[in-house]
Formats: sequence, structure tokens, C-alpha cells
Amino acid sequence: MAGMSYSLRAIDSLDLAQILDLNNAAVPAVNELDSAGLEALVAAAALAHVVTSDAAPHVVLGFAIVFAPDADYASENYRWFSARSRSFLYVDRIVVSAEARNQRLGALLYDAIFTAARESAAAEVFCEVNTSPPNPGSLAFHSRLGFTEIGQQATKNGTVVVALLSASGDERSLERSRP
Repeated sequence: MAGMSYSLRAIDSLDLAQILDLNNAAVPAVNELDSAGLEALVAAAALAHVVTSDAAPHVVLGFAIVFAPDADYASENYRWFSARSRSFLYVDRIVVSAEARNQRLGALLYDAIFTAARESAAAEVFCEVNTSPPNPGSLAFHSRLGFTEIGQQATKNGTVVVALLSASGDERSLERSRP
């Protein structure tokens, strides 16, 4: 995949089956979904994007689903962040296929998220990353993007612990993630 060019676009209905497969392959880093749950997330999202290669624009390599304040969303983590701030974007899930990792696609998706945060004047971008079960690669990636831990929370009846992360809404994610 080296040397490929990539594009971001809004999720459309033809992407949903691929997104569902990518999402469920990434469990436990993200929650498992069924088709109806995925459709509901995309419908309620403030931003729902996929990344594709320009050579194969119908093959989803990664995606992000992001919520703004007052979304119709009952996630424990979203509620925690909503109680803390009224000016944010919440990254509910961001997934890159195993085959497309280390191609800077996560940073490309986050660049779109930070652009949306700046355009909407959102003060913060929030997300969470599992600490139990551990996800050290994701924690390191988010640290490179400027995220810092602002709390922890046990979820899923105590079976998962997450680090609750925040970055300034005006972060320049691609610049921050360059070595």
C-alpha cells in the first residue's frame, strides 16, 4: 500500500456492510455492532467518514463515527463527556483495517475530525481508549495526536476500563503525528 493515495468521504449506505465487518473485527477495541446499531450510529453522527484508496474507492479501509453535543446516543462514555462539556466532538469509534495499518490512515481520519472541530468551534475532541483490556498502540497513537487523559471509567458492567482522553479542538493532528 506504500505510495497509494487516499480519500475521505461521507459514509453511504453501500459502505455499511464493510464498516460492520471492520468494526466487529476490531472488538474489543470497539463495541460489537449489528446492522441496525450501525445504521443508528451513522444516522445520529455529526461526522461519519470512510477512508478509501483512490485506486479502489469502493473498498473501505477505515472509518470514523463522531458525535456532537445533544446527540441521541446513550453511550456511558458519551454521557461522561457530555456532563463535562458543551463544546466538543466525541470520537465514538475509529477503525482502520489490519491490512491498511501504518499507512497514516488513522491520522488522516483524525485530521478530518480536527478540521470539523475547528469549523464548528468545538473546544475539545474527546475519545476513550481501553486500558483493560489494554490497547497500548491506540494510547500511543492518541498521545502523538495531542490527547491527554482526563479520567478513567469502568464500563460494560466493570469488564472494561477506559482512559477518557481530550485534545484541544484546534489541534493539528497530522502535524502532531509526524515523527
